[in-house]
Amino acid sequence: MTIRDGSGTATEGTAFDAWRLIGDLEVTLDVDVLVGAYPDRDGPPGTPAEVLKSLARHRIRAGAVAGLRAALFDVRSGNDEVLALRGTAQDGTSFVPVGTLDLRDPIGAARELERLATGGVRAVRLFPEEQGVEAGFPSVGHVARRATALGLTVLTGGDVRRFWRPFTGIGARVVFLDTHFYHLGDFLVAAADEPGFHTSTRLLNSPDALETAVAEAGADRLLYGSRTPYAEPLVPLLRLATGGLSPDEVAAVAGGNARRLLS
Repeated sequence: MTIRDGSGTATEGTAFDAWRLIGDLEVTLDVDVLVGAYPDRDGPPGTPAEVLKSLARHRIRAGAVAGLRAALFDVRSGNDEVLALRGTAQDGTSFVPVGTLDLRDPIGAARELERLATGGVRAVRLFPEEQGVEAGFPSVGHVARRATALGLTVLTGGDVRRFWRPFTGIGARVVFLDTHFYHLGDFLVAAADEPGFHTSTRLLNSPDALETAVAEAGADRLLYGSRTPYAEPLVPLLRLATGGLSPDEVAAVAGGNARRLLS
């Protein structure tokens, strides 16, 4: 069966028209977008142009973008590549640059935080799994404290059941990008005492995960994230569009909260 994506392009689909269910939902800012490539993984092209095309096809109007070059190879040059994407647009879709840090080098990470903040970056992204760093390493707490002192929002990967701890008690603004619906209860318990704790909706795809999160913590704690181009944006879009959230709550999750945290 053929279905049409958000741009009207015909594609092979499943037995239902996902875009009919998604309706007129648009995401004004996706908090989880990457450019670049993983050297050990097959995947779609991670060039800026291809990523913008993918976002536009899914009616995602802006992406908070971080670079895999910075995460995996060279922080400074990788961040400079991402900073140069500020203002890049295609089909009405644009990038909001996010800095990246190397948690294996906490001293260098602190210096890079200062440079990024001076350059107008409002958020930094951590890649603990890719860099082989655990939540209890001193570097994670050090970076969390320095980023918070500079007023930066932190976007972090990793299991929320472990990575919540370095951000507690310091007034951090943090978005946990990998919160799975199996672990949503742990996030909500931690977030009850930490008003700066937020989560991406990317893996909150159980029948009642979004509704439970909104009921317990409020819609202002949820941010739409897709991990374009290394994950499928359609599933979290479909869940957000067909859940039990009000139109104002959907608008907040679909970009309003991200703009508040990244502006």
